[in-house]
Amino acid sequence: MNYKIMIIEDDPDIAGLLSDHLQRFGFLVYRCKDLKNVIEEFKLETPHLVLLDINLPVYNGFYWCNKIRSISPCPIIFLSARNTDSDQVHAIMNGGDDYITKPFSFEVVTAKISAVLRRTYGEYSSFNADELQCEDCIFSKSKLTLSCHGHMTELSKTEAGVIRVMFQNYPNIVSREELLNEIWDDESFVEENTLNVTISRIRKRLERIGSTLAVKPVRGVGYRIGDSRHEK
Repeated sequence: MNYKIMIIEDDPDIAGLLSDHLQRFGFLVYRCKDLKNVIEEFKLETPHLVLLDINLPVYNGFYWCNKIRSISPCPIIFLSARNTDSDQVHAIMNGGDDYITKPFSFEVVTAKISAVLRRTYGEYSSFNADELQCEDCIFSKSKLTLSCHGHMTELSKTEAGVIRVMFQNYPNIVSREELLNEIWDDESFVEENTLNVTISRIRKRLERIGSTLAVKPVRGVGYRIGDSRHEK
């Protein structure tokens, strides 16, 4: 999986060097363009992790950390030349997951990013055991809910089965047969139109919670889920 890292940094040299380094390690990188509207860019890009400077114009990093935390559990690593204990404690208490002081080693930044991603999404994650994320949506397998930026909708068992399979296979196509086999044990007991109706309901739920995800049919094969902004 290619994780997306969002860099919120007002020093273009630091942001550029960080971006180049992280891309060499296979990360997708987005540099925040408008430091007055960080949240709007965060919602549009839905990163897996944020690198956040403290000393920013207009509002500081603590402010933006609180704003992000109010709508998303996305991990946040602070980057700052401020190296006092009180600053680090303040960062963690405001929702930060780690704190790196400037000047820093790019290797250390990469290692800390990888560690936080493992804890959040990977092998050490309790979040990962129950929840699946696809772009801007989180699916809870235990609660049968789908959430996006603070908005949530409850799913039927059938809808949840379709979502789970599609999230697990993203961004690949999922065949109709695979979806039917997952939801029902025997396809012979399923009307041909039942899956179509289920997909239609899922589309409405995604729209209702403001997600950019869309379920698209692939003629003669099945369905693919993906970001509607990238669909032609």
